[in-house]
Amino acid sequence: MRVMGLDFGSKTTGVAVSDLLGFTAQGVETITRKDENKLRQTCARIEELIGEYQIETIVLGYPKNMNNTSGERVEKTLAFKEMLERRTGLPVILWDERLTTTAAEQILIESGVRRENRKAVIDKVAASLILQGYLDSLAISKENMANTQPMEQSEE
Repeated sequence: MRVMGLDFGSKTTGVAVSDLLGFTAQGVETITRKDENKLRQTCARIEELIGEYQIETIVLGYPKNMNNTSGERVEKTLAFKEMLERRTGLPVILWDERLTTTAAEQILIESGVRRENRKAVIDKVAASLILQGYLDSLAISKENMANTQPMEQSEE
């Protein structure tokens, strides 16, 4: 099962995909557009990537404010979520993306990526962080479920 992570911004959308086992997220690309409201090419590229990577679920960064309120970006993200579900037929899961861009920036700085080169990859890295957070939560859920299952007793 492969999962796609998206960091949806006003001019760019970062894309990441999971490995086949659903353990790790890898950045794939950053889709850019000239106009915030022209999403046809962005959706078409996402659909191509869904086919290429055989994606079964999409995780979309949910940009809540730090005080947990919703702003304009949340509304646009919800509209984008509905559009993706309609166009792809896949489930789209919203995932809290607070501080992912900040974390992505820090990763790039620590990796020695020059300031002028960071802009081209920051959304892809942020998408990877969003997706990795989701994948890690699945792994924790599976682990917790395994720990709460009653152990079989052997008959002797």
